[in-house]
Amino acid sequence: MRQKVNLNAYFERIGFAGSIAPTLATLEALHALHPAAIAFENLNPLLGLPVKLDLASLQNKLLTERRGGYCYEHNLLLMAMLGELDFTVRGLAARVLWNNPEAIDTPGPAHHMLLAVDINKSTYIADVGFGGLTLTAPLKLKPDVEQNTPHETFRLTGGEPVWLLEARTGETWRPLYAFETTEQSLDAYEAANTYLSSDPASPFCRQLRVALSPPGKRLALRDNQLTSYVEGSEPVTRELTSVAEMREVLSTSFGLQLPPADLLDPRLAAILAAAGIVPPAPDATPEDAEV
Repeated sequence: MRQKVNLNAYFERIGFAGSIAPTLATLEALHALHPAAIAFENLNPLLGLPVKLDLASLQNKLLTERRGGYCYEHNLLLMAMLGELDFTVRGLAARVLWNNPEAIDTPGPAHHMLLAVDINKSTYIADVGFGGLTLTAPLKLKPDVEQNTPHETFRLTGGEPVWLLEARTGETWRPLYAFETTEQSLDAYEAANTYLSSDPASPFCRQLRVALSPPGKRLALRDNQLTSYVEGSEPVTRELTSVAEMREVLSTSFGLQLPPADLLDPRLAAILAAAGIVPPAPDATPEDAEV
């Protein structure tokens, strides 16, 4: 039985109010609003909680509970919403190359999800789930053309059959991921999701990663390091030094409704301890804490 798509809840969550015609303008509006409102985050894998990819679970977590998620959650949710709006959309898979550019020519697992959307005989890629460099606009599937977004400039190269997505950072083009346009099944995503969400080797089970892309800036949290990237300025990084401060950033800066404290707080404390930050003893005075 087809699962019910809650468009109204999605529109409320991202702040969308406009034409719902299946046009490029509608796709661009949704694509800008989604990563500005719904954070990329991996709290479930970090806490040993399951990541469920069925539509009911995605809507409950990202819309009702006002949480975020990673690529499969974000892009499967967007895919369902676009399908409900009569867009022609299919899911693709990509090999992540960010911070590992030498892997371009090395076969490896495709652990990232993105979308292909067909509009007026042209194909666009959409991706609202790539963390700190998430696209904030769809890109036309056309090689060797610089394409501006509300944030960075991107380009696609190749296409026979492997496409490469690159972002311009400063004066340098850096690869994000490589992909083909072969449609993927939910079963394929489930298999990759099982690894990413539960295997001890997965970075999502070992590091806290949170990102949000509001207009004019990007916010990124890696463990206890919070970095703000404001357009036209140098990045600013702040070290978070307490569980209370980390909770405040997660709930306020990233807009997350947090998991229960008895699950979250010990994990945040472990992250701080790994960074060499030891909380003061419970009976310590303020003067003791400052020494």
